Amino acid sequence: MIEIDEEIPVPALPGRVWEVVSDPGEVVSCISGAELGQSHEDGSFDGTLVVKFGAVRVRFGARVSLDLDEPEREGCLSAKGRDGQGATRFSAHATFRVREDAGGAWVHVTGEVTLAGKLASLIEAGAGAVVSRMTRDFADELVRRCAGTAEVVQPRRSSGWTRLRAWWLRIVHKRQIDPSEVRSGQAQ
Repeated sequence: MIEIDEEIPVPALPGRVWEVVSDPGEVVSCISGAELGQSHEDGSFDGTLVVKFGAVRVRFGARVSLDLDEPEREGCLSAKGRDGQGATRFSAHATFRVREDAGGAWVHVTGEVTLAGKLASLIEAGAGAVVSRMTRDFADELVRRCAGTAEVVQPRRSSGWTRLRAWWLRIVHKRQIDPSEVRSGQAQ
């Protein structure tokens, strides 16, 4: 079993963070290798995720359901599926919550993934590094998306993580170039 317990600081208003994490399309766009598929009448949807475990790339397909409690800014995600070759089955359950903080918002995610089949031991062995990498990539993209359309709340804490995020946001915003400047030759 793979356990997940992550806290992600996001220097943006909690309402904006909730808009992103409660929208499956937005969440999937924050995860490299993830895609949304068909929606079903019961509100569930199909999804795929390609995960790299060292030199091995595994494509998982799943049926995903999402239950949201908007007033509490909480959600519960459940998924069941298998890898593309049918050798490994999994079930995953996760809860997430957006909470307000003096520096913006925090997203707390807890969950577990249960695996069975041929690749289960390989996947579980590399899970720590994969979860770490995916969480880092997801957090970076979540911060970028939340800051892109909403006012960023300046962090009041002086933690290294918060300062690093604020620095990254300043760099990203400086690098955004107006396409009309590129056409007219004004961009440098």
